[in-house]
Amino acid sequence: MSTPEEQPNPEDALARARAARAEMAAALEEDQEPEPDEPVGWQPIWKRPRKPKSKAAKKVELRRQRKRLQEAGKRRLAAAQSRRPCSRQNRIGNAAARRDARALSRVRHSSAWLW
Repeated sequence: MSTPEEQPNPEDALARARAARAEMAAALEEDQEPEPDEPVGWQPIWKRPRKPKSKAAKKVELRRQRKRLQEAGKRRLAAAQSRRPCSRQNRIGNAAARRDARALSRVRHSSAWLW
């Protein structure tokens, strides 16, 4: 167990905290953003300041984007058309054929001999 002499005095700790308060406030108050001229070290791309693009660069980017979106639309249209459902008449025929096939299969796999 520690003796009362070894324990820190709460008044001393409070005095130290009050003395450091001004220093902490100054550190928090100072501007977090670096100056524009001030060289900064390596930063991830999402933290770097944005450079405005020239009009020509913007137009090139928009042209590429438009082309990409148009091609995607064409692909989507082609995919939708390739999945067009078959006509109703055809589906009715398919269902009847399936029923017939099922009946034949049952007869074929049954244990009853049809001689």
